[in-house]
Amino acid sequence: MAAVDPVGKSALSLRQIVDLVEDDLAKVEELFEEQMRSDIPLVSEIARYVRDGGGKRIRPALLLLACRACGYRGDRAVLLAGVVEFIHSATLLHDDIIDGATVRRGRRSVNSRWGNDITVLLGDFLYTKAMSMALSQDNLRILRLLSDVTLRMIEGQLLEIEHDRDLEVTPDQHVDIIRRKTADLFSACTRIGPMLAEMGDEREQAMARYGLNLGICFQMIDDLLDFTATEEVLGKPVASDLRDGKLTLPAIFLRARGGAPAREKVAAVLEDRGFTRVSRDELVRLAWDTGAIDEARRLAADYAQKALADLAPFERGAYREALAYLPEFLLSRDR
Repeated sequence: MAAVDPVGKSALSLRQIVDLVEDDLAKVEELFEEQMRSDIPLVSEIARYVRDGGGKRIRPALLLLACRACGYRGDRAVLLAGVVEFIHSATLLHDDIIDGATVRRGRRSVNSRWGNDITVLLGDFLYTKAMSMALSQDNLRILRLLSDVTLRMIEGQLLEIEHDRDLEVTPDQHVDIIRRKTADLFSACTRIGPMLAEMGDEREQAMARYGLNLGICFQMIDDLLDFTATEEVLGKPVASDLRDGKLTLPAIFLRARGGAPAREKVAAVLEDRGFTRVSRDELVRLAWDTGAIDEARRLAADYAQKALADLAPFERGAYREALAYLPEFLLSRDR
């Protein structure tokens, strides 16, 4: 196992990271399939479609790595990794309905294929299934953690809708939305490790902060990629955030740095719900020229460094080193 130096550089690949918990991730996939079986054929059909759509499975892998880094090897880790993937999958289904998305991971979204009514009910099914699975563990603290984080994710979605096409949204307001919608679930995933290992409050809090900072970094990089990558790389339409009325950090910093001309261009995209008067290339070029892209990336790097520092209370080892590599990996993502 390659060592990680103080700034998080490593010779590890993501494949090596995943390989560390590959056996348990395979069990999570089996659990997902088992729990989605239903005597209603439509439920099983859509569940297969969701499962076959792939995805990074970052949250289950993060939970499993945190458990092993804390010395926990019990069966509860697999089931709870399945729970967080169910919660995440439910959130994606509801997000696509709200956004009117037609593509998810390079193919038709569930709502595009089966309609909003069925999709919202399947999302509800997944949320309920997740809580039912968590209840089976008879651990009130973990159940409360997962219930609370699910509520905060819904709050984050409500805040995002409240700021729809809001040209005045601030960086702090956007980071609050990121924390609720994305990072709090990352934090719950990593906190479960020391909870199951009964390591005490200090290391619980440290691992929870690690997940929170990692999750904020993850979403900031997603926001950057939405602004700068290509549709072929993303597997979905580019610049969809701004088209959908969401000002993420690149657009927020562009509005602040570019003065009246930049503000007018961002406002035009929001009003047109697309790149009619202002081309995407023009907006991205302006974001680079004003330093908005670099500023957003610097902020993401700050959170990556915070995440790395949060691992200080934990003993070095293969799994801790894998966690230490992830902030660097996120910063280097191109998809």
